[in-house]
Amino acid sequence: MRRTVTIILFLLSFALSRDIVVKMATLAPEGTDWHGMLIEMGQEWKDATKGKVKLRIYPGGVLGDERDMVRKMRIGQIHAAGMTAEGLSEIVSEFSGYFIPLVYQSSEDVQAVTDALLPDLESKLEENGFKLLYLGELTWVYWFSAEPIKIPADLKKRKFFTWAGDFKWEQVWKKAGYNPIPLATTDILSGLQTGLINTIPMPPIYALAQQSFGIANHMLNLKWGVLMAGIVVDIKTWNRIPKKYHDDLINITHSIQDKYMDSNRKAEEQAIEAMKQYGLTIHKINNSEMELWQSEVDRVSKYLRGNIIPESIYDTVIRLTDN
Repeated sequence: MRRTVTIILFLLSFALSRDIVVKMATLAPEGTDWHGMLIEMGQEWKDATKGKVKLRIYPGGVLGDERDMVRKMRIGQIHAAGMTAEGLSEIVSEFSGYFIPLVYQSSEDVQAVTDALLPDLESKLEENGFKLLYLGELTWVYWFSAEPIKIPADLKKRKFFTWAGDFKWEQVWKKAGYNPIPLATTDILSGLQTGLINTIPMPPIYALAQQSFGIANHMLNLKWGVLMAGIVVDIKTWNRIPKKYHDDLINITHSIQDKYMDSNRKAEEQAIEAMKQYGLTIHKINNSEMELWQSEVDRVSKYLRGNIIPESIYDTVIRLTDN
């Protein structure tokens, strides 16, 4: 009996002494600031834990779309993900509050909503087996297209990307009279090349990194939405990390993300300028055109509120961003 106890204690001690490798997936393309941010975070995690916690990053969607990442975290194939609100909403539907078009027009709008929603979002993620280490504004989303878009009627003539597997959004767009084409994000460029799609809602940084602007070379200068970035870790993996390191790892994550916020804004401007030099045309809209977009979003809201976005979340977002 004593020998059995000794063996168990030895094995437990051995297990606790082993390094913890956290496999993290992200859609961020290799070589971008987003990818570099995660690399830096991994190095600081390693330093803070004296090499005990190591981050292994799989960039550029090599492990699949964000829905694939959530599924793989749930079955233990990976342990963490740097993902957008799209992937996070697959775990907790209330993250869909960040999907309402046109309501987010400033960082202040984003922060007001995040301050209101974050405590509940964190709790619900933990109930579903995930630890949220960070949530914040990454960049803005604009419409890129092979032909100019100025008003909603133009968009209705286009075939545009929507996330594969997001059936509710696909149905919303169709009911509203549009032509969504569900694709994995890794298939966007090939979809543009073959003509399967000709329009994409996308951040300029990603359009440059993916080179999709070479085909979708018209950009509507209208902040369609905000792209939120979150870092989540499977709660079992998080609990394997000694608690004495938890606060340090969270603080490192926040510090690095905050540092990159300003550089992200500059990177967006630089990306637009770089694309303009290679043929991107920027289309500005006037007040009457803006009113058409706002009227269209108001019309489509009946398909969003209570369907894709919980009513209480939708109403909270509208109240907090009503300037």
